[in-house]
Amino acid sequence: MDKSLLKELKEKLEEERIELERILSSFSKKDRKKTNDWETKFPQFGFHTSEQDENADEVEEYTNLLPLEYRLELQLLDIERAIEKIKKNKNYGICERCGKEISKERLMVIPETKFCSKCGARTS
Repeated sequence: MDKSLLKELKEKLEEERIELERILSSFSKKDRKKTNDWETKFPQFGFHTSEQDENADEVEEYTNLLPLEYRLELQLLDIERAIEKIKKNKNYGICERCGKEISKERLMVIPETKFCSKCGARTS
């Protein structure tokens, strides 16, 4: 793969990593003991109000954020793995299922992808 394209894709991945970490940090905190793990902040009852309705809303918001946290963690992990592949010059841009080269167009849209278009359609 062209070195200038690799550089561009790596920069794009790093920008996406920063953005995902910013989003995650808005409602969760990074776990100091586990790598690549974030913990959604649980509401602190009694600090803002003792109203039952507001407490219930906070719990609902917390439970709604859990799947978002999980999805963003997975996306962040894919991004970090792609950056490592580029750094170590290890098969970045090669489909993990069929071993064929992933198209430049697909990598520009989804730089963290592990699959070519054909194999990616099969995993969805």
